Amino acid sequence: MRTYSPKASEITHEWYIVDAEGLTLGRMATEVARVLRGKHKATFSPHIDTGDHVIIINASKVALTPGKAEKKMVYRHTGYPGGIRSDTYATLLDKKPEEAVRRTIRGMIPKNRLGRQMMTKLKVYPGPTHPHSAQKPQVLNIPDARARS
Repeated sequence: MRTYSPKASEITHEWYIVDAEGLTLGRMATEVARVLRGKHKATFSPHIDTGDHVIIINASKVALTPGKAEKKMVYRHTGYPGGIRSDTYATLLDKKPEEAVRRTIRGMIPKNRLGRQMMTKLKVYPGPTHPHSAQKPQVLNIPDARARS
């Protein structure tokens, strides 16, 4: 019996929407990364992009574990010697909430050409509006990601 490998013409890409209001960042990110990679499909193949498009709205209202926003650091490098810059997640969520969400999901995707291609299917918006209504996205329900009070 031969191993099935999906062809690019056989793959269909769906559109999903996630309302991040009140969701825990890490728990939401793992589910979104799973959908972006295509692991939720029976035709998943690690060397082909079988994943779906994901739209995340209300990224500015995402929740972190209490105390983690002030303790967890975000690092970037300017490219110059000694050019490492650090910031807290709380500051990043205030300035660029969509970048905080994108950066978290990026860490769960492969670090290669295929991973960069998968990340182009992620659309993150800080507010409740998005320009992708023509694609008729389905709601991606993530019940386990609800933040506990």
